[in-house]
Amino acid sequence: MSATPMPRAANAEGAIADPAASLDCRPFSKGLYIDGRWQKASQAHTIPVIDPATEDLLAEVADATVDDARRAVDAAAGAARAWRLTSPRQRSEILRTCYRLMIERSDMLARLVSLENGKALPDARGEIAYAAEFFRWNAEEAVRIPGELGRAPSGGNRILVDYEPIGIAVLITPWNFPAAMATRKIAPALAAGCTVILKPASETPLTAYALAGLYEEAGVPPGVVNVITTSTPGPVTAAMLGDPRVRKLSFTGSTGVGRQLLAEAAKTVLSSSMELGGNAPFLVFDDADLDAALDGAMVAKMRNAGEACTAANRFYVQAGIHDDFVAGLVGRMGALKVGPGSDPSTACGPMITAKAVDKIDRLVADAVARGAKVVLGGRRPEGKGFYYPPTVLIDVSPDAEMAREEIFGPVAAIYRFETQEQAIAWSNDTEYGLASYIFTRDLKRGLAVASEIESGMIALNRGLVSDPAAPFGGVKQSGLGREGGAHGVLEFLEAKYIATSF
Repeated sequence: MSATPMPRAANAEGAIADPAASLDCRPFSKGLYIDGRWQKASQAHTIPVIDPATEDLLAEVADATVDDARRAVDAAAGAARAWRLTSPRQRSEILRTCYRLMIERSDMLARLVSLENGKALPDARGEIAYAAEFFRWNAEEAVRIPGELGRAPSGGNRILVDYEPIGIAVLITPWNFPAAMATRKIAPALAAGCTVILKPASETPLTAYALAGLYEEAGVPPGVVNVITTSTPGPVTAAMLGDPRVRKLSFTGSTGVGRQLLAEAAKTVLSSSMELGGNAPFLVFDDADLDAALDGAMVAKMRNAGEACTAANRFYVQAGIHDDFVAGLVGRMGALKVGPGSDPSTACGPMITAKAVDKIDRLVADAVARGAKVVLGGRRPEGKGFYYPPTVLIDVSPDAEMAREEIFGPVAAIYRFETQEQAIAWSNDTEYGLASYIFTRDLKRGLAVASEIESGMIALNRGLVSDPAAPFGGVKQSGLGREGGAHGVLEFLEAKYIATSF
């Protein structure tokens, strides 16, 4: 089979089509959003936001300093008491309005995500719907904050447990889901009664700023949500985490950065939630429904062009179905049109940066050097934009770097296995444990394998695991805590025990 890269989507004149290029991104770069107002940073330096499809400048955003970070904490502290005392019903109604406004403006928001992130428009639309759902879900959770009343075993007193807002929260989000990673943290924090400072990734800050204006319109009071961007995240984040008024850190990103933040948070014994890296195995047993497995593989691998922590990273396919699965996956991935994410015909957009493409290229070259065969793609294209073609590798060595490291791109690495025990052992041979995928017609086997795989989330006979109503998170080096479901709000609450004699 050919190892030639896929062509990018082009119009009749041969130029790459980009119908969303007319969206003016500059209105979403009005400054830092602090205390309900757009404010200038303390320095004139700005951060460029680059379109990964064309490498053109979309906009420039403010570059916050340590002083700006302190102003954001001041604003959150100033709004904390009033928001804490706001009734659950009122908080719920505001969150519900956020949901409504996001749905009403979903087309514009999806185009903005597609431009600054590069993801295909169908994926961007899916992300906005998913992101909005966190507001609807947590609007319902806001009025269901739990409490407990029990009698002490001695009979001498009652045990009253109240759940209170944990306090000011610093939220740090990545570039790969600029809308959903923000709302997945903001919505439960606000439902719990916390005020927040959001620091989005500097690669994709425009969506966060667009949503900040939406929150204001929905009735979120000044200071409850603050958004700052910075090119010096280390000192800026340290300044916020070192402030004794800050009591919560919620971070989504790499395991390496997560370890550094945990060390910083330890200095003030800060409650920390961490959603870190993944290395998801995708197991296909001989008895699997082949079409269902291929459908699931395309979702698990190619959602957001593979730039997801839940993306299938290692395809373990049993010997009896291996060749048919490979042929089917090559056919499906080879049919994907590569081009600007904002082009409606695109199925696989660009990667986020040139550095990301370099990493993918390095991992593929290493796998080939260790004996892997390229049956689709495998070569970065020339020209503008940070592209890498859909790629399928077979006979990948368990010693390849991509067996241990997140690929974060449209590369399917396939390993042949013989026994169930071998598949489980290979799946668990990683420091990560975020998501896993299992395909088998035997439900008993599926549940047995799921119970042995060291992973916080399992998708059984489906390629999508994320759901706002379910607890999202991992084990081992993939993180601490959970987001989504009833667990998401609890991350922003503290239990207070009151002993009373009534």
